[in-house]
Amino acid sequence: MAASLQAAATLMQPAKLGGRPASSAALPSRPSSHVARAFGVDAGCRVSCSLQSDIREVASKCADAAKLAGFALATSALLVSGASAEGAPKRLTFDEIQSKTYMEVKGTGTANQCPTVDGGVDTFPFKSGKYNVKKFCLEPTSFTVKAEGIAKNAPPEFQKTKLMTRLTYTLDEIEGPLEVSADGNIKFEEKDGIDYAAVTVQLPGGERVPFLFTIKQLVATGKPESFSGPFLVPSYRGSSFLDPKGRGGSTGYDNAVALPAGGRGDEEELAKENVKNASSSTGNITLSVTKSKPETGEVIGVFESVQPSDTDLGAKVPKDVKIQGVWYAQLESN
Repeated sequence: MAASLQAAATLMQPAKLGGRPASSAALPSRPSSHVARAFGVDAGCRVSCSLQSDIREVASKCADAAKLAGFALATSALLVSGASAEGAPKRLTFDEIQSKTYMEVKGTGTANQCPTVDGGVDTFPFKSGKYNVKKFCLEPTSFTVKAEGIAKNAPPEFQKTKLMTRLTYTLDEIEGPLEVSADGNIKFEEKDGIDYAAVTVQLPGGERVPFLFTIKQLVATGKPESFSGPFLVPSYRGSSFLDPKGRGGSTGYDNAVALPAGGRGDEEELAKENVKNASSSTGNITLSVTKSKPETGEVIGVFESVQPSDTDLGAKVPKDVKIQGVWYAQLESN
């Protein structure tokens, strides 16, 4: 094709118009078989721009051939991009997930999703009494971190982040008692389950923020449309963790190796690195019921949690992490 266009351009030069054309200069361009079949062209035919034809006809034929090749290239690119596009898996109900085999779930992302409810009502119709919450699942859909803005002197604000962790951040199988009072208020206490997950996100500037997504020892009270409460956030690392210089909370060196004696290792500017702090902190979460199914005891909703990030055992100032997502639970009466 490039040879044909070059030949046409050569003929159109004024210095060459008066010259005698070659007697049999036909430059063939053989289309590939798959492109030819796609546009109804015989793969065995020869498409040529004859130099003996009129210059206008040559230019017209070459332009048509160029359009054909360009359209074929664009079509191929569109097909490739469409084939590689991947979307989030469809959210399934609890029974649909239980009916699938391991190989049907593997690699689809379904294992990291909370179930949904098919049908149901938009209210919380459960009568007053005591219930047991089982299969409580919290699936984050958004992580934002409070940090200084990119603009100069911009106040700290919650910024969108990029998830650096694999699809292992959903909390599941959480259990605890739930009490519904006569005035419609509810009280939930978290007791057991997979109630923490290590997550790392990256800010737009490239800084990575690790934190422990959790609702340990949660006590949430309020109306079904908005009940909230505090929870415990354990240290991201335990007291026995050793840093690169061998310092730890309950083991390892007291000070950094090779520091001079005489107490210099415990100076104020080095104390935060030498004295490891594995104490816990607190966070707060607000949950809301969006749909429930009384006949099966299933409840779904949304949540928003704010908790501190990792402090590197006291060496760093924690950042506020806001986590938003959906949740699912099953209620059984006592």
